[in-house]
Amino acid sequence: MNAIKSISEFHRLLCLPEPRHPLVSVINLAESTFLEDDIWKGFVNRFYCVALKRDAKGKIRYGQQHYDYDKGVLSFTAPNQVQQLDLHTTECGSGYLLIFHPDFLLKHSLASTIHTYGFFSYAVNEALHLSALEEEDLIGILLKIDRECERIDIHTQEIILSHIELLFNYSRRFYERQFITRKNNNHQLLVRFEQLLDHYFDDNNSAQQGLLTVQYVAELMNLSPSYLGDLLRLHTGQNTQQHIHEKLIEKAKEKLSATSLSVSEIAYALGFEHAQSFSTLFKKKTQMSPLEFRQSFN
Repeated sequence: MNAIKSISEFHRLLCLPEPRHPLVSVINLAESTFLEDDIWKGFVNRFYCVALKRDAKGKIRYGQQHYDYDKGVLSFTAPNQVQQLDLHTTECGSGYLLIFHPDFLLKHSLASTIHTYGFFSYAVNEALHLSALEEEDLIGILLKIDRECERIDIHTQEIILSHIELLFNYSRRFYERQFITRKNNNHQLLVRFEQLLDHYFDDNNSAQQGLLTVQYVAELMNLSPSYLGDLLRLHTGQNTQQHIHEKLIEKAKEKLSATSLSVSEIAYALGFEHAQSFSTLFKKKTQMSPLEFRQSFN
């Protein structure tokens, strides 16, 4: 797999002059053109990318799926994700592209906190849609980063990263606003999520396929695990794993109180390989062992 390792190389592939800073750049998409190069057929970037785009066209392969490049206004991609562009149908459009190498974060607190911004794990089709004022706020931050790249001194890294962190915090706010304003659509997603959990346990899928995982549920819902988790956390206060555990304990209580199955049989029916793992989780969630819970009904 071809890798775009440097900011400088990425500039070249967009037919742009050398970047002013070797580890960070704000690219004006209106001034960019994809260079005819086979690398676009399959590549990974070695840097973070935040795209604020308008009038973009074409399709992009990101991870395992193809997405419309023009969906949404703001999207985030993390380093080392497999990507693919069709140059015959893709146009840069207008807007801005912020790219920065992980090395730029070294010795800064953002290096250890960037993973908390879940939107870097969102799929491209889960991009953020912005109001005119929100877009204006973010463009203002990007332009400040761009100006700071013109003067490199001992303060440059700290100032640019403070702007990037501000951009992330605004984006987190805007994503939460998007979750809320899409109330009807999100309500349907939450209903479908509950139905998927019920179906998995009621149809004995757990006994055949093992413990239900966050990844499996997210794939069934055509969402990334991070997006689903953030959506659930905002609307319910619990992430996906917590919901799965809650449903699992609910089903366990039903079997303990209404059947004569042994604890081991119940554990295997719910997807556990080892009964002890089931008992440990059950006691953690209920402060009672499975047998103590069953005996409370006698």
